[in-house]
Amino acid sequence: MKHWKPVLVTLSVIAVVVILIPALLVAPFSDKKETAAQPASTPKEKPKEDDPMASINVFRNKTNTVETVNLEDYVVGVVAAEMPASFEMEALKAQALTARTFVTKTLTAQKKKDLPSNADITDTVNDQVYLSDEELRAQWGNQYEEKRKRIEEAVQATRGQILTYKDELITPSFFSTSNGYTENSEDYWQNPLPYLRSVESPWDKDSPKYLQETKMALNEFERMLGIQVGSKTDIGQIISRTEGKRIAQIKIGGKTLTGKEVREKLNLKSSDFTWYRKGNDIVITTKGYGHGVGMSQYGANGMAKEGKTYKDILAHYYKDISIKEATAYLPTYTTAKK
Repeated sequence: MKHWKPVLVTLSVIAVVVILIPALLVAPFSDKKETAAQPASTPKEKPKEDDPMASINVFRNKTNTVETVNLEDYVVGVVAAEMPASFEMEALKAQALTARTFVTKTLTAQKKKDLPSNADITDTVNDQVYLSDEELRAQWGNQYEEKRKRIEEAVQATRGQILTYKDELITPSFFSTSNGYTENSEDYWQNPLPYLRSVESPWDKDSPKYLQETKMALNEFERMLGIQVGSKTDIGQIISRTEGKRIAQIKIGGKTLTGKEVREKLNLKSSDFTWYRKGNDIVITTKGYGHGVGMSQYGANGMAKEGKTYKDILAHYYKDISIKEATAYLPTYTTAKK
């Protein structure tokens, strides 16, 4: 029996080696790692490392509910709601940066909006108009795929990019159509902002909203402005104009009003207006559409048609700004939201 022990030991060693060799040969070429059992369903994709945050809570005004949406999907919904999908790609990209900058500035503001259900932002002009995917399907019908693809392309091409002035997020105001010039911020609002300066915008003349005429009854005109015109033919005297060629002040019926006040009281498209009396009616012509501060959307589209890039467009309408990544501004908000 003693003579067999060395033989048995040798045979045992050989058997172990034979078993291990295939495993040793396969192991270096295998990518699989030993893991615990996973559920059969596919887990949700984690946000990419460059995503500044996973979601935004949007207060839906019509339904009084809160919709949670990914940041870039939110930007898609805003661009789709605020600018025609048929606009040039570079104009759509510029709009994507204004949308992303606005929501980033809103999220990081120290003074939060008084919104229900922990909402971050509304879906109205009080913030930015936002439409969900379902709403876009209903609005676009059989053009949904084509239009959404264009918007998504613009958003993805500028993913994460926002606008700053001296490292501070800007207020990226925009409007539809200028009268040929944009406004200084203080000529429409109170605060002068160095990046919101009046610039020429000649492309807007091609906008269908460049000139508009409206007519209202004289007594309605008087009621809305709180004045009495009487039998006068010449109505009002322009006292001054803004750098953007809109009416700064006008004297009418013994009152001095700002162009902004007249625009808002009469619900006019622009504060660049003229009017004349025709019998018992007032005929009003406005030039441009919107407040006039910041980026003109039709101006942006006109620039894009001339071959300008979205960076050219933004540099024209927002003076001395820089393009940076939203990730540099959102960590505090992301941490607070977790």
